[in-house]
Amino acid sequence: MKLPFLYALFALIAICVNLGTQFFSFSLYKGPFELYMALILGTFTGLVIKYILDKKYIFSYVSRNIYEDTRKFTVYSCMGVMTTMIFWGTEIGFDLFFNFEQAKYVGGALGLIVGYTLKYRLDKKWVFRR
Repeated sequence: MKLPFLYALFALIAICVNLGTQFFSFSLYKGPFELYMALILGTFTGLVIKYILDKKYIFSYVSRNIYEDTRKFTVYSCMGVMTTMIFWGTEIGFDLFFNFEQAKYVGGALGLIVGYTLKYRLDKKWVFRR
C-alpha cells in the first residue's frame, strides 16, 4: 500500500511543479506560442523531478555512473513521449474548448493523471527493470 501512495504523491508533486512552471511562464511571457512555451518548460521541470523521485523511491534504482544515469533518463524520457502527448492534447483541448482562464490547468492536471498512470506501467516494464 505504501508504493501506490508514494507514486501518487510524487505524481502530485510533479504535477504541481509542471503547472507551477507553466503559471510562472505565463506571468513572464505573453505573446505568440505562449501556451506551447509553457507546456515545454513545465514538461521539462516535471520530468526531471519525477525521474529523480521515481528512480530513488519507487524503483529503488541506483545508477553505477553518469553514463548509465543519462541512458536511464533518456529511456525514461522516451517512454514519456506518448504520455506527454496525452497530457498536451488534454491541456490544449481544454484551453480551446472551455471558455475560462483556468481550463488549461484543469486539462493539464487531468492529462497528467492519466499519463502518469500509464507511465508507471511503462517505466516498470522498460526503464527500471531488474
